[in-house]
Amino acid sequence: MKLPGLLIAFICCVNIAFAQRNDILKESTKYEWPKDEAVKKKLEYWQDQKFGMIIHWGLYAVPGIIESWSICSEDWIDRDSTIKYNDYKKWYWGLNEKFNPTKFNPEQWAKAGKDAGMKYLVFTTKHHDGFAMFDTKQSDFSIAKGPFANNPKKDVAKYVFDAFRKQNFMIGAYFSKPDWHSQYYWWDKYATADRNNNYDIRKNPWRWNMFKSYTQNQIGELMNNYGSIDILWLDGGWVRPLASVNEEVLSWGAPIPAWSQDIDMPKIAADARKAQPGLIMVDRTVHGQFENYQTPEQKIPEKQLDYPWESCMTLGGAWGFVPNDQYKPAAEVVHKLVEIVAKGGSLLLGVGPKADGTLPDDVIKKLEEIGHWTSKNGAAIYGTRITKNYHDGQNWFTQSKDGKTIYGISLLDRNLPKEISWQGSIPKKGTFITLLSNKQKVKWKLINGKVHFDFPKTEEKIALTFSFTPETN
Repeated sequence: MKLPGLLIAFICCVNIAFAQRNDILKESTKYEWPKDEAVKKKLEYWQDQKFGMIIHWGLYAVPGIIESWSICSEDWIDRDSTIKYNDYKKWYWGLNEKFNPTKFNPEQWAKAGKDAGMKYLVFTTKHHDGFAMFDTKQSDFSIAKGPFANNPKKDVAKYVFDAFRKQNFMIGAYFSKPDWHSQYYWWDKYATADRNNNYDIRKNPWRWNMFKSYTQNQIGELMNNYGSIDILWLDGGWVRPLASVNEEVLSWGAPIPAWSQDIDMPKIAADARKAQPGLIMVDRTVHGQFENYQTPEQKIPEKQLDYPWESCMTLGGAWGFVPNDQYKPAAEVVHKLVEIVAKGGSLLLGVGPKADGTLPDDVIKKLEEIGHWTSKNGAAIYGTRITKNYHDGQNWFTQSKDGKTIYGISLLDRNLPKEISWQGSIPKKGTFITLLSNKQKVKWKLINGKVHFDFPKTEEKIALTFSFTPETN
């Protein structure tokens, strides 16, 4: 079945707005520190990285529409009312016969990430639509079984992970717990009413047990066949034990079934860590021992958080590739990165390759622009920790892990000030403040408890970073 090009464009525009708005996940309200020393060690290392790339790439790249969500039957998702729902799903599933990324270039992606100053990767091995971006033996619905099957790089995840490892990235595997293509999750016997599995698990325990095995086996493939993995990033937080559904979950506005969608996370974690010791588990929004860091989506918490977290945000308006997407200016991304790090988090920035397997030129350009700043100012970002006085006006503060150096980052806008000043974070008397990008020494003065100094000579237009020894040392 073919859908008109105008309809595809309509779906692309409308579903970006609706999907991004409805499925945004807030930061969780509870956190449980891991007890495994190997996990703690890797989590500490991850907290040094600060800036990562999340890549959404799948069937949805072919028509350039919002990832997976257009096939979900919920009232916030808009589609052309002249197209029957089942016909639309058949068209979407049929995209696997057209997905042939003959220009697949993970080395380009990894270089672009490194150029931006990114340090860790989260790659979408399978989104909610169930289309696997790795050579799974559990299903024929994968990139390795369609037109790309004869390509030597058909096992896409392997080559993505390898390319980013060569650039010294930590490696994360995104995996969707729900699988809308699987008959063990969306059973054709019934309509697919919403994002949840569409049959009563209590009445069909065999089918759900088959889904649990299917899920566990796919995650096992990723953990055992793709080299060293640092992070297992699990999405689809509605697949969870019913007992864990709380007011936070209810606030999403998503439907809640009367049965438990429990996939046995203790077994998944134990098996995964047997293959990958110290693995960081990110069972998003499901609090407890399998949510080693938390992931507020498309937002930044209002204040510092005293546990590991990252803000996952898109560079453009969508997670995956859509034509004519509007990408954030480099200055906006850097400003968000600075605020996030000063509040104790990391930024996971989302980009989407095109259907041919390459990143859009505009994405590469934006990442290069971001990298111009991180390459000169990275000491104030990577390997830092929070300070008590972390924010004053346009100024944000981080510190070295030993506490001997404070970094002050002054965000700039079009109207450059003649003077920079801030309250708190006082330098040690008699020392200079150093502009990080060019090692320029800046004289300062303290007036009524506030630091003042002239705007230094620089061509920097995004943010100025200063280092100094704090007064208390």
